[in-house]
Amino acid sequence: MTDALRTPDRNFAELPDWPYAPRYFERPDGLRLHYVDEGPHEAARTWLCLHGQPTWSYLYRRMIPVFVGAGDRVIAPDFLGFGRSDKPADEAVYTFEFHRDTLLGLIEALDLRNVALAVQDWGGLIGLTLPMAAPERYASLLIMNTALGTGDAPLGEGFLAWRAFSNRSPDMDIAKLMQRACPQLSEAEAASYAAPFPDATYKAGVRRFPNLVPDRPDAGGAALSQQARAFWRERWTGKSLMAIGMKDPVLGPPVMRALRADIRHCPPPMEIAEGGHFLQEWGAPIARQAARVL
Repeated sequence: MTDALRTPDRNFAELPDWPYAPRYFERPDGLRLHYVDEGPHEAARTWLCLHGQPTWSYLYRRMIPVFVGAGDRVIAPDFLGFGRSDKPADEAVYTFEFHRDTLLGLIEALDLRNVALAVQDWGGLIGLTLPMAAPERYASLLIMNTALGTGDAPLGEGFLAWRAFSNRSPDMDIAKLMQRACPQLSEAEAASYAAPFPDATYKAGVRRFPNLVPDRPDAGGAALSQQARAFWRERWTGKSLMAIGMKDPVLGPPVMRALRADIRHCPPPMEIAEGGHFLQEWGAPIARQAARVL
């Protein structure tokens, strides 16, 4: 088994608005991926909710009840290195393919069908490459502040500034970061985002993600992302809803409007005027609209 850390369960004992029992998928190498599984397994629609960096599935707590209330099933995994999932200590373990293969394994193990894919940040960079592996599993897309990492266009100044900040912050204060990005968070909610990371040794995955964004055509994940772009442009036949946090300085309106052009038949987006990068924190009305139109 890959050498990995596992956050003590006590760190997750008292999280606001998070009553969900943990479930785990084990990779062949023994690494354990945590996921939330709520709603009826026989539901006609299953939401696959993918978070980004430096968050975890807790980010979807305002949306999960809406989806479950609509009679749907919700699967919300934590990327390896995040949340309640195992956290390999070696940063080199974390690659684009490592994360993608893990999610594909989970989808196969749970045999997810009629999937409504909900993505944001790294949830989109990786998640948008998933449907082309098994298009028959996917029926709809909810896309929030994210991008495709095709490596054939310059990275934006906002992202470069974020990557530089991350690289000089090996023990990033995640609670403080989330409060700055989402001023409406309570102290307890902000602390919940930091709960998976008792100290800097648990943050290898957090440190690694910004440096995995493909910045050239031969970077890891770039070819897959280019194939995904072609899939969304030419082969996608499902319904789509785009929601944009208009105050996101990294993956905001210009990035999202360009991405919309790559998604076949994507209608005009929902624009959340006060929404920031972590748009799920403004997510209840988005979830209601998505449950209605997708």
